[in-house]
Amino acid sequence: MTIQERLLEAVEQKLLRPIDAQFALTVAGNDDPAVTLAAALLSHDAGEGHVCLPLSRLTLTEEAHPLLVAWISETATPIDWKKRLLASAAVSCGDSPAPLILCGDRLYLNRMWCNERTVARFFNEVNQAIAVDEDQLSRILDALFPPTDEVNWQKVAAAVALTRRISVISGGPGTGKTTTVAKLLAALIQMADGERCRIRLAAPTGKAAARLTESLGAALRQLPLTDAQKKRIPEDASTLHRLLGAQPGSQRLRHHAGNPLHLDVLVVDEASMIDLPMMSRLIDALPPHGRVIFLGDRDQLASVEAGAVLGDICAYVNAGFTAERARQLSRLTGSAIPAGAGTQAASLRDSLCLLQKSYRFGSDSGIGKLAAAINCGDRSAIQAVFQQGFSDIEKRTLQSSDDYAGMLDEALAGYGRYLRLLHEKAAPEAILQAFNEYQLLCALREGPFGVRGLNDRIEQAMVQQRKIQRHPHSRWYEGASGNDCAQR
Repeated sequence: MTIQERLLEAVEQKLLRPIDAQFALTVAGNDDPAVTLAAALLSHDAGEGHVCLPLSRLTLTEEAHPLLVAWISETATPIDWKKRLLASAAVSCGDSPAPLILCGDRLYLNRMWCNERTVARFFNEVNQAIAVDEDQLSRILDALFPPTDEVNWQKVAAAVALTRRISVISGGPGTGKTTTVAKLLAALIQMADGERCRIRLAAPTGKAAARLTESLGAALRQLPLTDAQKKRIPEDASTLHRLLGAQPGSQRLRHHAGNPLHLDVLVVDEASMIDLPMMSRLIDALPPHGRVIFLGDRDQLASVEAGAVLGDICAYVNAGFTAERARQLSRLTGSAIPAGAGTQAASLRDSLCLLQKSYRFGSDSGIGKLAAAINCGDRSAIQAVFQQGFSDIEKRTLQSSDDYAGMLDEALAGYGRYLRLLHEKAAPEAILQAFNEYQLLCALREGPFGVRGLNDRIEQAMVQQRKIQRHPHSRWYEGASGNDCAQR
């Protein structure tokens, strides 16, 4: 069986997407079959969210792709993947144009390789320390952050962001990312002392942008700023696509290296949702002097598209600050900031800060311990948490259709106050507040326990109980009236 026939068979068996086979045949169809196969698997992995294909994935392991297993089984001699790839005109080491790039032991699509280089250079080489009046900054931080008996990591994060061109602040739910950025923006405005400081706020999606607008606005109202200072901080956040000037039906952006964004400081929330290509485009559009503050949760799921940029960057946070950086942050915050060992990736390490205290729930609470166990991937620890009798978490095992129906009834009761206020034509603010008081979170999208399955069944139950009414010629009912993406 030829490699072309094997690729088409893999598509029929849904082991590959049609585009994977077409891509491989286009770039290496007349080439060495090993190169064609590698190109198909690279395209497949890119579709799964991977940036590159490690050559170790081209060996027979338990996780090996079935197409690879079938093809290698027909090959009598061992395969020197690096030698055969580099012998192809479709592959280069990056020193000449080619659709595929082999960098060390990793095979890239050309555009992904270019994107990764742009992002790596930005965080490692472009990131610069910003000279500040440390006495002035220390006084401002002391005024914004009340004294505590322990290290105030929000204060440390603000100090990190105010002394670097590029900074990343990561924290889980309730650690105060928005409060931190509100206070550091207030400090930035006070330090600017009337000089130009154009600030922009952005997030990957319309929903995230709206949430940033609301939460940051509420946090800023609590700070001791003059009216003139408040006017210098924007009230609205936009999506990254809108910020960059995305054109409908086109891949072109209004802002790029030749037409950079008009800003001095950019705050980007929910950075874990930013994929590698979007991060590269954002970097290209920044002005040379522009400062960027990324906010996000390193433990959240990565972006849907290729690349887990925030997660990869935050892997260095465990290395700690360099000794010199720790001493500077200690002076600025008045706390003893521990230093890590060595100087590897110093520029990146000194630009990161992890918010370690949750103000929403304690680390010794049930939800706190459960979250820690889940983030560590420790199944035995997860089971142990449920056996400790915490009052704030409960595990239920649904073993029958009656159990499932009971869960749906509980969901209907949870939405009861929201639906009642909706029918009473209450104030929109009260309706939205009630809606946010009860939410179901699903780990799956499909199936009876997935987002779509549960939504369909809950809607059906609500219709049967006449809690909602669909219009005769529409699937919509009173409540949400549009997609958040259309609003931004």
